[in-house]
Amino acid sequence: MSLNDYEQIKKLLEGKKDILITFHKEGTGDMVASSVALALYLESIGKRVDIVVQDFVLAKNLEFLKKAETIKANFSHLQKFVITVDTDKTGVHELSYDLKDEKLRIFVTPKQGFLTRNDVRTAQSDFKYDIIFVLGTEDYAALGSIYDSNTELFYNKPVINIDNHAGNEHFGQINIIDSTATSVGEILADMFETIGSEHINEQVATALLTAIIANTHSFRTQNIKPYTLNLASKLMSLGADRDHIVQNLYRTRSLSTLKLWGQALSHIQHDKSIGLVWTTITRDDFVRSGAETNELYDIVDELISNSPEASLTLLFYEQNNNLEKPSIHVILKAVKGHNAHELLKPFQPTAGDKKQASTIIINKTLKEVEEEVINYIKKQLAT
Repeated sequence: MSLNDYEQIKKLLEGKKDILITFHKEGTGDMVASSVALALYLESIGKRVDIVVQDFVLAKNLEFLKKAETIKANFSHLQKFVITVDTDKTGVHELSYDLKDEKLRIFVTPKQGFLTRNDVRTAQSDFKYDIIFVLGTEDYAALGSIYDSNTELFYNKPVINIDNHAGNEHFGQINIIDSTATSVGEILADMFETIGSEHINEQVATALLTAIIANTHSFRTQNIKPYTLNLASKLMSLGADRDHIVQNLYRTRSLSTLKLWGQALSHIQHDKSIGLVWTTITRDDFVRSGAETNELYDIVDELISNSPEASLTLLFYEQNNNLEKPSIHVILKAVKGHNAHELLKPFQPTAGDKKQASTIIINKTLKEVEEEVINYIKKQLAT
């Protein structure tokens, strides 16, 4: 990545204090760990940082990361409403307020004379954040309500877009897109080296290495480069404990997670003619296992590891308990030459790229969605 991009970021950060980090609502382990690494790095150079992601729930195997527990599912406040009262001639004897029927009333009692509406001014403060970092996200739509409900924020503040997906729409004022990188964590490590490597402490190094390990399945993917291995070695020399990371990511699973994975593997189906593997998880499977949807982390990769000959893997699961309006979540991962996003295009994927895409289909049963998606993919691959 060109030095100029990183120097622009370094310059943009000068004099700025409040930073927002966000990523797409289907965020992966790479996204969580990368956002933590960036937040810790920015805090080390004196910035105030919030990580906000729509409906975020922290996966249990990422709880070991420092600051991961502070990631918010929505904004607490973005602006302040300011009421200014000119009391130059009257002074203030008493100030009070009450809240009734969802209406706030503020009472100002002057020391002398009286106040009129001409003495009152209202205004909105500027947005809380000075800069926005968007990680691993191809377009604004993938941010969900974080963007949809706060579009003015994204239009009024500089956006730094960092991604390793070739399909990224370059929506930021600064766009650092490297499709050869194994992870966003790898790109961030390169950026930190350029703008100030002295701030890569043990916690930052741990988060960066976690991002890389999570996205390469512990260095087992085909896009591993000598640079990646050298970077991992350097991060370990800075204090990142690879064994501790792997232990938390892959070897420390709750009983409920293991039960849920067992249910998924028991439902597995395989069409060898097109290299497609898929499974379903029902509402009852969640109840029997005692698991939550956030425990689905890495389950698609578990299917891949159990079906190495598969070029496409699909996961279908019932997302909520609304029997009147069922909601089926579909995750498709392509590992050998297919385009996951294109294959799900008729079903309006909510997030994803060529390697992995997802969508939510409502008002249809799990069986109906399974048959419809499978039949469509088979038809596409047969042509």
